[in-house]
Parts: sequence; C-alpha cells; structure tokens
Amino acid sequence: MSFLLLSAIWGCSFWWIKLGLEMLAPVQVAFVRLAIGAVVLALVAILTGTRLPRSLSTWRHLFVVALLMNSIPFTLFAIGERDISSILAGIINAMTPLTTLAVILLAFPEENPTSERVAGLFVGFVGALVVVGIWQGLGASEWTGILACLGAVTGYGIAFPYVRRHLSGLPESGVGLATGQVACAALVLLPFAVAAGPLPGPVAAAPVAAMLGLGALGSGIAFALNYQVVREAGSSTASTVTYLTPLFAVIVGSVFLGESPSWNEPAGGLLVILGVAVSQGRLRGLVARIRGLLPSPVDAETTGK
Repeated sequence: MSFLLLSAIWGCSFWWIKLGLEMLAPVQVAFVRLAIGAVVLALVAILTGTRLPRSLSTWRHLFVVALLMNSIPFTLFAIGERDISSILAGIINAMTPLTTLAVILLAFPEENPTSERVAGLFVGFVGALVVVGIWQGLGASEWTGILACLGAVTGYGIAFPYVRRHLSGLPESGVGLATGQVACAALVLLPFAVAAGPLPGPVAAAPVAAMLGLGALGSGIAFALNYQVVREAGSSTASTVTYLTPLFAVIVGSVFLGESPSWNEPAGGLLVILGVAVSQGRLRGLVARIRGLLPSPVDAETTGK
C-alpha cells in the first residue's frame, strides 16, 4: 500500500504543478512546495525524535543535493509545464533511472558498462525520441517545455550518484537527511520567489489545494513513504516506482485536466520503461522466473505431459 500510495502521489505531482501555475510563477511553485514539505518533514522529525545532521561537511553535501534534486528540477518542471501537458512531463520524468545510469557509468569507473546496461540506455533513448515526437517538428514553446523537463531529469541523474558517493554511508537517519535537504532547497529558492514579484494569478481554491498536496504529500510525506518502502521491500523494489508514476500522471491528467495524450507519448513511455527494465536486469530476472515455473523437457516426459 505504501508503494502504491507513493506512486500515486508522485504521479499526481504533475497535475498539482499545472494547477499551481494558475496562481504562481514557476519558481514560486517550486519554493512553496519545498517550504511546505520542509515544515511537514520537520514535524515528522520532531514526532519521531529524529535529529538533524550536525556535521558541516554533511550540510555542504546536502546543499549540493538540494540544488540538483530539488531546487533546480522542481523549478524546471514548473517552467516546462507552462508549455507542455502534465502527462508529457510525467512521462519524461520516467527517464530519471536512465539519466542516473548514464551518470553512474561516467562517474564510477568501477561500474562496468555491461551489454544489458548499454541496450537499456539505447532502448530508453529511442523511447525518449518517440515521447517528444521528434519527427513532428514541434513549436519553439513546446521544445522549451520539453528541454526544461529533460534538464530536470538530468539534475536527478547527477544527484543520485552524488548521494551514493557522499551521503549513503552516513549514520544520520533518512528523515533527518531529507529534512535538511528540503529545507536547504527552500532557502535557496526564497530570494528568487520573492524577486518573481506579486502572484501572477488570482488566489483560488483549486491552486491552493494543489500546492498543499504538492508540498505536504509530494515533497513531504512521499519521502517518509519512500524510506518505508526501502526498509520493508528493499531499494530494488522501491526503484520500480518509476514504472507506475507515469501511469498515474496519465490518468489524472486525462481525467482532471482534460489532456489527451497523442499515441507517441504512451508508446514512447513504454519504450522508456522497457529500457529501464532492461538496464536494471529485470527482464532477465522475469524470464528466469517464468522458466522456473515451466516444466523441463525431462519432467514433461516423466509425467507424460
């Protein structure tokens, strides 16, 4: 249930961003969600008796991660959704494991570029071209939105290996690290949000509710759920949230925003997910499990089947 709820929250985030843009500028959408998320995570830390990191070195690394994983990507996704649908943004987000893998292969020489990983990256790249409809000759504004979202997932791709190298072995709890990270990201965007000036749109119930959901759930509770899934089912299972998030993004974008995805977006999204599965060795594992369920030729002869 935590896994499904996490997928739904992150899938709905793109819908909430689209609604938030009716009232706020893109950088303000990013700041408000982070500020609310920081408050929620701080409350979780207080209720669980979790301490924030105390080392200055840890805070320096958290600042870098906050930029790469929160401040910059959240702003870029909001910029992107001014020109493209929430559905397309959600599908582009599914490319995160592929950008992460590409950065890992470059940043960690000990990580061998196996044929499985290379094939997964190639399939995912083809899927990305199909998602954006490279043959259609998109307008300048659409390309701006697509490139902004691709820049966001590139930031994620750099952030995850950075976390692996500098934060994964620290004794601090995940909630403590997440609280510090989100708080840093909010502080970074505060002056930019103020400089963006007065609200560009009227204050209305729907955008306000969307920002509360985006901040409290998407940038707050989702972190706690993610750590729970990792603890209960392992990091391998937790990483497969990428497979379901685009599905929820398509559903809520279609139902609540009236968006109609063109055929190439879900088709390309499936190719991207296939590329992720290949690069992670999941197809090989699935084939092995299927073979294990089938009787061998010897068994078939013995049983007369």
